[in-house]
Amino acid sequence: MQKQIFLLLCITGGTVLVQAQTKDSLSFNLEEIPIITYKTMNGIGRVNDNDGLVIYSGKKNEVLTIDTLDANKAINNTRQLIGRIPGVNIIETESGGFTANGIGFRGLNPYQSIETNTRQNGYNISADIFGYNEAYYLPPMEAVKNIVFLRGAAGLAYGPQIGGMINYELKDGAKKPFEVSMSQTAGSYGLFSDFTSVGGTIGKLKYYSFFKYRNFDGWRVNSKQEQISGFVGLKYQFNSKWQAGVEYTLFRNTIQMPGGLNDSLFNQNPRQSLRARNWLQSPWNLLSAFINYDVSKNTHIQIKSTYMNSDRNLVWRNEDVSPQTPDTINPATHAFEPRELGEQKFQNITNELRVLHQYQWLKSQQTIAGGVRYAYANLTKKHAADGTTGSDLDFTRTSDWGGYMNFYTTNIAAYLENSFNFNNKLIITPGVRYEYLSTIADGYDKNKAEDSEEKYIIANNFTSTRKFFLLGFAFQYNVNDHFNFYGNYNQSYRPLTYSNLTPFGTIARIDKNLKDISADNIDIGFRGTFKNILNFDFSVFYLNYKNRVGTIKKTQDTITYLFRTNTGSSENKGFESYVELNILQGLIPTNQFGRLSIYNSFAFVNAKYITGEYAGKYVEYAPQQIERIGLNYKYKKLSFNIQYSYTAKCYGDADNTVFDQSGLIGLIPSYQIIDFSSSFAINKNCKVNFGINNIANEKYFTLRTDEYPGPGIIPSIGRMIYAGISATF
Repeated sequence: MQKQIFLLLCITGGTVLVQAQTKDSLSFNLEEIPIITYKTMNGIGRVNDNDGLVIYSGKKNEVLTIDTLDANKAINNTRQLIGRIPGVNIIETESGGFTANGIGFRGLNPYQSIETNTRQNGYNISADIFGYNEAYYLPPMEAVKNIVFLRGAAGLAYGPQIGGMINYELKDGAKKPFEVSMSQTAGSYGLFSDFTSVGGTIGKLKYYSFFKYRNFDGWRVNSKQEQISGFVGLKYQFNSKWQAGVEYTLFRNTIQMPGGLNDSLFNQNPRQSLRARNWLQSPWNLLSAFINYDVSKNTHIQIKSTYMNSDRNLVWRNEDVSPQTPDTINPATHAFEPRELGEQKFQNITNELRVLHQYQWLKSQQTIAGGVRYAYANLTKKHAADGTTGSDLDFTRTSDWGGYMNFYTTNIAAYLENSFNFNNKLIITPGVRYEYLSTIADGYDKNKAEDSEEKYIIANNFTSTRKFFLLGFAFQYNVNDHFNFYGNYNQSYRPLTYSNLTPFGTIARIDKNLKDISADNIDIGFRGTFKNILNFDFSVFYLNYKNRVGTIKKTQDTITYLFRTNTGSSENKGFESYVELNILQGLIPTNQFGRLSIYNSFAFVNAKYITGEYAGKYVEYAPQQIERIGLNYKYKKLSFNIQYSYTAKCYGDADNTVFDQSGLIGLIPSYQIIDFSSSFAINKNCKVNFGINNIANEKYFTLRTDEYPGPGIIPSIGRMIYAGISATF
């Protein structure tokens, strides 16, 4: 009798179970085939329990699949792209001097993502993860396949940053020998973006590369931007066990910075600028290589090495004058005042070894994962030199440096986690991480202490060494294949950064007795999916943040300035939720009218000081509510997304100042934004995009700053229209 074979595929926890059935109702089980994928619905989901040689079970995480999202990818609109992640607070500085918007979670500082471990393809891309953890480069979203988020429990596997980890996973080339993708976008305020990628697979070699050019005149006066980014990645599969690869990332940008405003100027016209001579360049270079070795089907090893050689160059006339003071020609000299120069060079080497081993115990599969990291970083910081009196981009120096410091950081770390699996129901994962951190400083800098008569601080091989352990624990209870309870406790740590210790001009001063920061993170939640109808994640969190670094206002000899100090410890606690419901092709199983889904991403954060001078006051940059409600619709070749975003008010300083004439501190009012994005597929290879950001033209801002790129209020962009076309061949 002729037999007909039917293959039934069931994806459960990253494994495909293959069962064959015959027409005689005979059946037999074939070998399990492990896969690496993400469980998503409408582009958002969760990471498998073990992924990328890291244990994720019991830890709050999310993953976004970028190509499924309708959003303004030409300018990496963070609010649209990652706004569905509950509680993400975004510093929008696209029109103020940064091209990489900063993010923060759970009341942590979002400025340039300094409390977040920012990675691309698994390696760090911020300037200096311990000394200067600011993200000046992010990959273009057209090149990103997935974005993975791991909250406070990231401390053991990725490093002790309190805010968790975000990893941008780039595309890695098509299965066919050659594929090219192109995308061009034009929009308001002179936006033009051109993106081209080439990738494919030739035998055992897989390759992917992209090039992007972007020009933007800017929403504000004096806010021009020109940006080039590029990437080349090669992977070679030697055999079934060995794989090796190398990647190079290039980033070049030139930004004109319009400076900050005080409240009066912002209310009058947020698009105005009193600074026309401020410029920034930050050439970025990243080289990474890796080796993957599958010792057996249960044991996997990865070695990844990364070298960064990048710069940040600044010429400006900004910080030593208040935001409301125009930068005008001196009547006596008939010229502008000399601008100030700043140069920073980052040279970092990081080596990470990861091992994951699975073994049988108590009739269940157990997982143990560990790793070792060695990192060395050298930051050279030069600033407070006189530049030219001109207005163009010119880094000519006309005086000695006011500060010339070299910082050296050596980090050695090791971690170990074991995931104990009890009958595939209860999973318990204890872990420990050891950190050795040595920082050395030499050179000189201007003295910012108000009680000192010395003009400079001289550092002669000043050394600070820390050795500490971090503990972690996670649990996960699987109700069934679709729902689970989870919880975790994790210790984390953040040493003082060099920017904490050496602010730029004279408006800001620092406390010479600043202390390092540490924290305890706790998550408890319930998450899951129901058929193709419902996707949800509800959780509560508690964050005990010790020795916060903040700013307070002081006055000396009628001069008001901000004083950076340890402002006390805080408790950040709250609730995070994400709910998405498929209405059409889900709750209502018809596909006659297309596919319709709605989602709600909500977070409540109560972040208050519990010790120190500001006990009982709210933590700065910690809005209590962040909510985003969206609707996705797709019918045949047309799809669109409309999203409403609400962010509650917060304060710009620890004293909860409501108003200050300088604009450096004060209330950051609540704001509401509506964004619309759409796409239409002309055919299977080509589609057009159209969208409007900030439809209601809301006048708002997300940042007050005492230094770069201000000082003062940095307004966010008003209404913006864009359209584009993309094709793949």
